[in-house]
Amino acid sequence: MPYTLSEHESKELLREAGIAVPPEHLVATADEAVRAAGEVGGPVALKLCGRGIAHKTERNLVRLALSTPDRVRAAGVELLKARRPEDGDARLLVCPMVPGRRELIAGLVRDPTFGPCVMLGLGGVFAEAAGDVAFAVAPLRDGDAEELIDALASAKFLGPFRGEPAVDRDALVRVLETLGRLGGERPEIRSIDVNPLIVAGSAPIVVDALVEIEGGTSS
Repeated sequence: MPYTLSEHESKELLREAGIAVPPEHLVATADEAVRAAGEVGGPVALKLCGRGIAHKTERNLVRLALSTPDRVRAAGVELLKARRPEDGDARLLVCPMVPGRRELIAGLVRDPTFGPCVMLGLGGVFAEAAGDVAFAVAPLRDGDAEELIDALASAKFLGPFRGEPAVDRDALVRVLETLGRLGGERPEIRSIDVNPLIVAGSAPIVVDALVEIEGGTSS
């Protein structure tokens, strides 16, 4: 029976595979969230995080740009009150705010014919509306990731954009190649969804991720 990892567990899986993920803190109480936010520094995002929570935005379980201890604490109390029994061991995830006007979506899917495939597309709230997504069969060999990037109709979106530099293609290639490698090395991974992959300056940064595991146990 497939199950999903929590956002924090999903990001840790990506981090261990070599994909850069900003430091974050998983805590149990609003007061611990305040202390964690102080360690992160600057405005933070606060999310309710658990294996039973796949779509946080739909349930209003994300609070952004919290810049004071009082705001962090109030948001933490509010989110913890929103827990449901089916959420499992839901805690508070304290993350740095990642600035950037460009969002991508990347991931891994398993096609019944072609096997593991890497996906790249326009991300964020416009992902479904734009429908600009490209796929490549894993593993990605020399040049495959570059071709995947260039296959996007919105590839020009990755060049210099409204005063921002071009996306670091080498860094994006590494993300895509790592996703492909995970598809081959970890057959238990059913899918990986990285959305959004925010372009901060030139660097693609993982802001949210969801990994689905095939079989085994969710405990």
